[in-house]
Amino acid sequence: MKICVFPGTVDPLTLGHQDIILRARPLFDKIIVGIGMNSSKKPMFSIDQRLEWINKTFENDDGIVADSYSGLTVDFCINHKATFIL
Repeated sequence: MKICVFPGTVDPLTLGHQDIILRARPLFDKIIVGIGMNSSKKPMFSIDQRLEWINKTFENDDGIVADSYSGLTVDFCINHKATFIL
């Protein structure tokens, strides 16, 4: 299974984010939009709000999911068995 992580703050989800994710979708079995929590950034929207927007935007595609993480992106990828980063 080809699993990809699209990491970022996604604050907020933009049409640019959506375009990249949808263009990459045929290449992977699953794309995980990983919302990184960075203590040095002051986000406009809460993690819960951003997760809700992403999940609502891609609700018709089981292969696109959102999750949040802190720490290193590589550790998030390992935990989700992702071998690709978008």
